[in-house]
Amino acid sequence: MTSERKYNEADGENEALSFDYYDDDDDFDTFADGDCGCDEGVLGFSDPFSSEVKPRILLMGLRRSGKSSIQKVVFHKMSPNETLFLESTNKICREDVSNSSFVSFQIWDFPGQIDFFDPTFDYEMIFRGTGALIFVIDSQDDYVEALSRLHLTVTRAYKVNPDINFEVFIHKVDGLSDDHKIEKQRDIHKRANDDLADAGLERIHLSFYLTSIYDHSIFEAFSKVVQKLIPQLPTLENLLNIFISNSGIEKAFLFDVVSKIYIATDSSPVDMQTYELCCDMIDVVIDISCIYGLTGDEAGTPYDKESMAIIHLNNTTVMYLKEVTKFLALVCFLREESFERKGLIDYNFHCFKKAIEEVFDVRLKVQRSRKLLSQRRWSKQTVPNGTQVHPH
Repeated sequence: MTSERKYNEADGENEALSFDYYDDDDDFDTFADGDCGCDEGVLGFSDPFSSEVKPRILLMGLRRSGKSSIQKVVFHKMSPNETLFLESTNKICREDVSNSSFVSFQIWDFPGQIDFFDPTFDYEMIFRGTGALIFVIDSQDDYVEALSRLHLTVTRAYKVNPDINFEVFIHKVDGLSDDHKIEKQRDIHKRANDDLADAGLERIHLSFYLTSIYDHSIFEAFSKVVQKLIPQLPTLENLLNIFISNSGIEKAFLFDVVSKIYIATDSSPVDMQTYELCCDMIDVVIDISCIYGLTGDEAGTPYDKESMAIIHLNNTTVMYLKEVTKFLALVCFLREESFERKGLIDYNFHCFKKAIEEVFDVRLKVQRSRKLLSQRRWSKQTVPNGTQVHPH
């Protein structure tokens, strides 16, 4: 099992990791500002806790732009070819993706023909609880109307909730040449931002991504959208930087196994080919585990605490996958001479895993404290017969 990939970075000194200086107080402050919820069992660690509303991701765009196909391919493992037979969405579809995955949020898929600014439609309620708004534009169609709807949607949403992350997926680019892709992105970027500037809304930031369900670009784009909703992201990146610098590892990703979204990586740039190799490796591990990892009468998941894989590529590069939690996997790239110190890498990984647990333990404690505080405030405002007391 080989694949072509080459790295030229020099090895550094390899040391056993120590996270003794890890500052829980800093993380407490970081997480206290976040509003991501964690369902029971989502994190994969002991003592799970659920108390907060999950952030909401809205999928919007014109009809037949590919919104439902994106959702089915990323979160339901549907084959891209099967999406050709999907019927057009004619009502709002809400899905909670946190039950079988690490990432914890809701996806609301809006039909293209719905007028959610109708007076009878409470769009303020929808935008108020939204973490990210993804607007899908069909790059193979005339996008003048799509840009008009994008401007209307963004301006209304921003007035209700200025903290929304606005993401634009320039979709269905698989049928375009590289030069045509860049030209389309530049044109859409210019027109959308010019419309905002004309309305005096230059402070609104739009992020643009070229996507297709026929390659890994849609997974990478969704990874970057989801990362913005994870308040622990800076801490996770810092831990990954410490881990790779002390282990002779060149690149590391923290993957959500179910969706193949990477929730964090180290500070070095992400290479699309490297990301694709990681996704392929996860598929190989899951497929082989489904065939050989479970007996016929055994119930359970093919991915568990014993899951581990090593793939030697034909360019002296080694890919190393280790289970972090039942939903998370660490995928590393390193050279063969660095992999000879596997014992050191495994010890450092053990320290890294413990640090990850501490990160989310802090998050769970914050949630528990908030829930208890909320319950106490509610009980103080309620008299024994159950009627609420309104303070003056």
